[in-house]
Amino acid sequence: MQDYEENNYDRGFNPLSTAQGLLSGVMARVYGWMTAALLITAGVALFTVNSPALLNFIYGNSAAMWVLLIAEIGLVVWLSAGIDKMGQTTATTVFLVYAALNGLVLSSIFFAYEIGTIYAAFAASALTFAGMSFVGFVTKRDLTGMGGLLFMGLIGLIIASVVNMFWANSTMDAIITYIGVFIFVGLTAYDTQRIKQMVAYSDASMVGKVSILGALSLYLDFINLFLYILRLFGRSRD
Repeated sequence: MQDYEENNYDRGFNPLSTAQGLLSGVMARVYGWMTAALLITAGVALFTVNSPALLNFIYGNSAAMWVLLIAEIGLVVWLSAGIDKMGQTTATTVFLVYAALNGLVLSSIFFAYEIGTIYAAFAASALTFAGMSFVGFVTKRDLTGMGGLLFMGLIGLIIASVVNMFWANSTMDAIITYIGVFIFVGLTAYDTQRIKQMVAYSDASMVGKVSILGALSLYLDFINLFLYILRLFGRSRD
């Protein structure tokens, strides 16, 4: 066995180097698909804001927004739960369609916030996301336990947000905003490490699907981080 390993190294075969090359390739695809999805979301949002017909369709009909939100949830659940049975093209299409629908929904931020606040929040989100994703990629610490706590915190955050929709308490809204930033900062690091683990246990045939699923996770982290930082910046300028 030892002779076999030595011979392979003599021939230039290095298992560690091969694994690192696979990981680097998958992560490049993950960030590439994530960036493509963000560009689609931003493009659709900007197009919607400048389209009276789309604005009338979305905001002139109370049912339209609910249909879009339900469609978004359905696509995320379908992609997350059924990606093993999907082809690569189907998985990619579902992800990009979700990004486009999200652009329709997020067009509302251009009416709620000044454009300078949106740009500042996006820049802050991008820097924070990049830093925490880097931490998740290089850290040797197992973040699985932290991920469980963050997920429970996310459930509590959703419940508190729904309650405050009816209570409309400004102090509670501020608390929810800060907790939201904290949770998605942590989830960015956790999900990045989880993608690394997914790559380690995937064969070559699953690389494409892992890239899409990983891109979806980080896309959701970035969008939610951006929205909470936007709320934070918006509050500070009121």
